[in-house]
Amino acid sequence: MDTLKKMSTICAISTPYGSGGIAVIRISGKSAIAIVDSIFHAKKTLSEAAPYTVHYGEITQGNEQEILDQVLVSVFRAPHSFTGEDVVEIACHGSMYIQQTLLQWLVDAGCRLAQAGEFTQRAFLNGKMDLTEAEAVADLIAAQTKAEKDLALAQLRGGISNELAILRERLLTFTSLIELELDFADHEELEFADRTQLNYLAEEINTTISTLVASFKTGNAIKQGIPVAIIGAPNVGKSTLLNALLGEERAIVSDIQGTTRDTVEDTLVLGGMLFRFIDTAGMRQTDDTIESLGIERSRQAAQRATVIIHLQDATQPVNILSQIEDIQDKTVIHIYNKVDLIPGFVADENSIGISAKHGEVEAIKQQLVTLAAEQYDTRNAVTISNTRHYEALVRALEAIKRVQDGLQMQISGEFLSMDLQDCLAALGEITGHITSQEVLNNIFSKFCIGK
Repeated sequence: MDTLKKMSTICAISTPYGSGGIAVIRISGKSAIAIVDSIFHAKKTLSEAAPYTVHYGEITQGNEQEILDQVLVSVFRAPHSFTGEDVVEIACHGSMYIQQTLLQWLVDAGCRLAQAGEFTQRAFLNGKMDLTEAEAVADLIAAQTKAEKDLALAQLRGGISNELAILRERLLTFTSLIELELDFADHEELEFADRTQLNYLAEEINTTISTLVASFKTGNAIKQGIPVAIIGAPNVGKSTLLNALLGEERAIVSDIQGTTRDTVEDTLVLGGMLFRFIDTAGMRQTDDTIESLGIERSRQAAQRATVIIHLQDATQPVNILSQIEDIQDKTVIHIYNKVDLIPGFVADENSIGISAKHGEVEAIKQQLVTLAAEQYDTRNAVTISNTRHYEALVRALEAIKRVQDGLQMQISGEFLSMDLQDCLAALGEITGHITSQEVLNNIFSKFCIGK
């Protein structure tokens, strides 16, 4: 965003598009209060209003004083506002005509329409939040589950920022001392940065960054959904189970073997966590080319999944887990279906007996909820869920490993300084201390207009 655009006063509808009970139009910038004053009429002008106050009045324009709407106007003064600028929010009735006309009148009075994410971008540029907190705003708006909401809120409150600020502060101290050594390169006996202490610091930072990098698996699962593959031999009831879990006819059910020839996916929220269920083709030996492709996709889906529901027909159990590679790091839930056909059937302690046809799937849902609570608890740890953060942390980890290797090889301070600077730069990219305009434009272009 160029300087001219940054200094202009912007406006946008901040509530969802369409008609509703009310709509909120947000205005931010140096002239926000004066511009709204030109079309808002109440007992006193907004320029006389105290900050954090709400005022009732009418929106009018022109000599004829046409009344557009009766509204409530909230006033926030710089620098104590969301954007750090003067901000006015107009709550009007949710008529599309009123919203669009009010926007046009604001533009006529000197505003310009805001770009996507521009209010939050101004908050970042004005130092009201760092880049991780700004991105958390978008995540909070997009959150569809309690787990996503909790994760975004923790980031908005500075969870990641605080963790990285400590790392950066300690790294900056040692980098400064090494730079000081380089300034006195003619005095080789001078060592301002204790190498033993630097080694301890590098080890601690390695541990901290490694933990953050590892947390991305959890954070990504919370945002994208825990992938659960339903696998088994043909006709064990995989599609019936998917439909029972979702409570709708999502997959085609048939007694004909090979009906499911491709993976079918859908999502379900259980215990505040998003699960992504994948119904797969039944695994068997077949000469059918199309069915073989479906079976291969089933294997791939199982390998990508975090959780595998291994479904067997209780009347004719067939274990197909041996056909799946790299299964040792996955959680497998063993299910016997069609137990209604076997009176008195009792599942062993490591499995669950169900009748998917009759919708008896609560035990499976409860086990998935328990699994999520045990493996995806983020309450006491900083969790990374943003791919940009993850990639930057990986680069920071590589840099600090080079510092550790350099210390062991006793390389010169000049090379240590370069690696420390690389680590600092990678961490700085996450919070926005070091960020190009191109990166900023890419991040904020994904926001909704009005936020």
